[in-house]
Amino acid sequence: MAKAPVLTPRADDFPRWYQDLINKAELADNGPVRGTMVIRPYGYGLWERMQAEMDGRIKETGTQNAYFPLLIPQSYLTREADHVEGFAPELAVVTHGGGKELEEPAVVRPTSEMIVNDYFSKWVQSYRDLPLLINQWANVVRWELRPRLFLRTTEFLWQEGHTAHATYEDARGFASHIHRKVYEDFMVNVLAMDVVAGRKTVKERFAGAINTLTLEGMMGDGKALQMATSHELGQNFAKAFNTRYLSREGRQELVWQTSWGSTTRMIGALVMMHGDDSGLRVPPRLAQIQAVVLAVKEDDAVLAKVHEIGDRLRAAGVRVHVDDRTDTPFGRRAVDWELKGVPVRIELGPRDLEKGTAMLARRIPGGKEPVAIDSLADTLPAVLEADQALLLRQSRELRESRTSDVSTIEEAVEAAAAGGWARIPWAVLGEEGEVKLAEQAVTVRCLVAEDGSVPDSDDAPGNVAVVARAY
Repeated sequence: MAKAPVLTPRADDFPRWYQDLINKAELADNGPVRGTMVIRPYGYGLWERMQAEMDGRIKETGTQNAYFPLLIPQSYLTREADHVEGFAPELAVVTHGGGKELEEPAVVRPTSEMIVNDYFSKWVQSYRDLPLLINQWANVVRWELRPRLFLRTTEFLWQEGHTAHATYEDARGFASHIHRKVYEDFMVNVLAMDVVAGRKTVKERFAGAINTLTLEGMMGDGKALQMATSHELGQNFAKAFNTRYLSREGRQELVWQTSWGSTTRMIGALVMMHGDDSGLRVPPRLAQIQAVVLAVKEDDAVLAKVHEIGDRLRAAGVRVHVDDRTDTPFGRRAVDWELKGVPVRIELGPRDLEKGTAMLARRIPGGKEPVAIDSLADTLPAVLEADQALLLRQSRELRESRTSDVSTIEEAVEAAAAGGWARIPWAVLGEEGEVKLAEQAVTVRCLVAEDGSVPDSDDAPGNVAVVARAY
């Protein structure tokens, strides 16, 4: 009788495969309130690595971390009309506290533009105070009607940056820098994710922004996922909060602003872009455990050697874990580490030890081969880098193979329905075509220039719309 697969095969039921993997790889559980989640230690470890990589890049821009309150007076949300209209359906509102009805209801932050700008208006007095560059790592709440772990949850974790600048050009340049040098660099070089960098249409841009820059990734089923966004806010919030500065020329001027964010959605993207029927495949540069050294069975010499190998690999700069739980069957442990997507397993038993070799199992390309124990510390760093590059290449090949250049709306819908993306000239599609696509559950993910770069404006000649079904 055939053995049942550990996970639902991706080709049979992609959503079920996704849920199975998150459960069996011990990434997260559903929380007690609908739409919330409990992030388990292995899943949170991935987020910690993402935080560390992102935080370093953010701080290199001169941005400093701060923290703002979770609760925001409801009246704040009335100050910028487009912003409140965009978030109104998702708000969670606190009306009682301490056993009494509150004099003014408080909104659980869906984003922090409002409260940040209230304080920016106090902190900015002169051109000497600019640029003001602030980031916070926090949780937010947006009431989700159709929750899915990591992808759309009522509460999620993120970083949100907020900045104020003296000029439009400075703000625009900073938003672009975050988009390409922080977000895209992280996703390509750490997450090994091929992403398309582009500009959102007016319909899709962030509520209250004058421009939204996005990074879109293709998941394993051909759908798109918005990975991170960087927004030019213009002077909309500065006007609402009267955030002005005294210029060098002695004039009172409104500041120009940006905001930008990335979330725990990236863990969902990691699963859907790199996962396979055996589980996760974690990029080596991201992995909190790059190599696990397993003792195949109870044996004093084997146990001593696996710990020695672990020490050697740590000294070589590899993030390593020694699995010496010989009271748990080896096969079960190997499957568990495969599910978790640890890039490399080093398996050692008594016979291997006699030969002076260990079995090297590579999760990303697959396969096993014996490797001399004494060469592991020298071999492994190059193996990890090769597997990192392979994941990125596979991600790019998937997107390129499932993206079609089309010339009609009907062809664009057909491409999306078949599980792919389409590129269509914006001059052909336009805002009316965007509405027609939406009727077929297809959206414009972003606008790109003919050469694939980010266009300078919504209506720049030669703009191409990248369209797809999306999460």
